[in-house]
Amino acid sequence: MHRPEDATAPAVTAAPDRPADTLSRAADTLSRAAEIPSRPAERRRPAAPARRGPADPVKSLMHDHRDLCERAVSPLEIAAGLEAHGLTDRTAARYRHRDVFALAEELYARTPARPAGPAVAAPPPPGPDTEARAGWTLLALLPGAVCLATAGLLRTTEGVLGGGVRAAVTVTGALLACLALRLCLGRGPLRAPEGAGRAGLYACWLLSFAVYGEGLLAQVVSGGPDGPWEAGPAPLLGLTAALAPAAWCAHLFTVRAHRKLTGSRALEEFGAGVRPLLLASVALFVCALLPLLFLADLGFGGDGLPVAAAALGVLFFLARLLAAHGLPEPGTVALAAACALEAAAPALVLAGRLPGLEPLARPVHALVAAGGTGAVPALACGVAALGLLVHASAALSRASAHTRA
Repeated sequence: MHRPEDATAPAVTAAPDRPADTLSRAADTLSRAAEIPSRPAERRRPAAPARRGPADPVKSLMHDHRDLCERAVSPLEIAAGLEAHGLTDRTAARYRHRDVFALAEELYARTPARPAGPAVAAPPPPGPDTEARAGWTLLALLPGAVCLATAGLLRTTEGVLGGGVRAAVTVTGALLACLALRLCLGRGPLRAPEGAGRAGLYACWLLSFAVYGEGLLAQVVSGGPDGPWEAGPAPLLGLTAALAPAAWCAHLFTVRAHRKLTGSRALEEFGAGVRPLLLASVALFVCALLPLLFLADLGFGGDGLPVAAAALGVLFFLARLLAAHGLPEPGTVALAAACALEAAAPALVLAGRLPGLEPLARPVHALVAAGGTGAVPALACGVAALGLLVHASAALSRASAHTRA
């Protein structure tokens, strides 16, 4: 309301004119908005990234095993490393993968690029390298050839050469056989990349007991020892001759296991395929070992039943097979256990001669009475070999045991 005398006040608009005025002002606003230039597309604010869910579990795993992922030259190596750290296919499900192999493939793909430098080639899988196989096969035949030549020389010169000369020939042949054995175990499928530790010392004891142990036990049980005990070189000759079959059985096991590893998609699948392969390799070695021991025993006038030597051969084969796959400790423990059992037998017999300790010698006397003096090393090596076979069936069924350099 305005006063009539206020000449500067605007006139009051009639009610019917208000809608028209509102429409005109709305049209004016739209026309001015159309004149405002639109903001270029490239200057628009980018859309906010969608909120992620929980933290990426694969990224945290890659951080925990960063060194493994950066050093790996293939996803298979990462899978073996994860399996060695305790990851299983069931554990891989927590990282949203069906198995360890699929998880390793993603880790390998997501690992940042390696620093520039000389490329490290992946170790080639065991393949049909004819020249290399011929080389280590000849080296595996060398110890048996040296032992056979020494035994043949001693047999043909019996009664011709004196005791001192025969002893010198024996020592020379033993040294040459040890040198050939070292060359054999330094190449081929029986080579231990991480060394064998104290296994060599225990192996020397077991071989010495295989040659002289039965004669020693025979004298101790009968009330001796009364003098030098008789040697039986047949086990030594048969075991050295079995090095070539052992190398080939180990080679076949390694090649077949590597093929199963590259073709498997789960750790359980790989383990289920390797265990029968290990048993088949051991059975194949036994089939090659028994004829060689039988012929060697017959050649030296034995009864042709080298049970103790066969158990020792299987023990050596399993221990070396584990060492060749980077696991020397179980074989060393098994060899040490066999040495302890063999040393305990004559010690218990001697201790049983003391007053009040007669029961200590009864188990040894009962064992010798049931199976002869060869029953003691057969029991010692057989128990150790059986325990080592059970351990090897679990250890060699892991992927990490087949990807070592």
